[in-house]
Amino acid sequence: MVRLSVDMIAKSSTCLKNKGNCSLAQYLKKLTHLNFSNKNIEHIDDLSMCKNLTVLYLYDNQITQICNLNFASNLTHLYMQNNNITQIENLSALQRLYKLYLGGNSIMVVEGLEGLRELRELHLEGQRLACGEKLLFDPRTLLSLSESLCVLNISNNNIDEIWDLVVLKSLTHFFAAGNQLEDIKELEVVCSQWPQLCQMDLSGNPACQKPKYRDRLITVCKTLVDLDGKEINDMSRQFLLNWKASKEAKKKMKYERIRTAQMVYPFPDGVVRRSL
Repeated sequence: MVRLSVDMIAKSSTCLKNKGNCSLAQYLKKLTHLNFSNKNIEHIDDLSMCKNLTVLYLYDNQITQICNLNFASNLTHLYMQNNNITQIENLSALQRLYKLYLGGNSIMVVEGLEGLRELRELHLEGQRLACGEKLLFDPRTLLSLSESLCVLNISNNNIDEIWDLVVLKSLTHFFAAGNQLEDIKELEVVCSQWPQLCQMDLSGNPACQKPKYRDRLITVCKTLVDLDGKEINDMSRQFLLNWKASKEAKKKMKYERIRTAQMVYPFPDGVVRRSL
């Protein structure tokens, strides 16, 4: 089993090149960035000597469990995409974590992020799920991220509804391409509750084939500037807003005419009859 350990760090070419005359302990204490991507690592050993670590690259390995990171209270960026991780766990000590990359693993539930008040980006695209399974969300985790999370990537995870995500009030970028989202009304309601949303990608979902899909989302997402990789300019948005206002005005006028007619010509069965 290949383990990421202090000994492995000490034998790395980066350490041998940069350590200079200082001791290994001094070098590890000063270390802020550590890159051990694509090294066939299966386990993380005790790295508590790296107390000032801020960025850790461990993508493209064989890691099955997030562990032994409690020491990394200064960590801001964690890259663990394309491993064999099945559960988000043991991250509660990373109070300064800003970006978390976990795409391409085998995670079934988005959980274990309670208390990470500084987390701004969460990348969970392309989980390797069993046939018929979809990525699920723990409401407690979503609520804990409601004020901080700005970027969420959940593309290609068989997701068919996003009602639970409505609490993420600070989202600016939402990527959910290649899922099974179909309900346009649901998308309108949820996205309208994200007042800072500026970029969204829903390409490859069944909803994209529905009539007026793009128009409907543009009119409810007032700050959106990019939808499915296509820019939204002010002129097209204003045209759609005017069109929607006109449509609603006509609908209201029709309702008022029917209501007035019912008041003037009331019938017991509630039907308005026209005189010949």
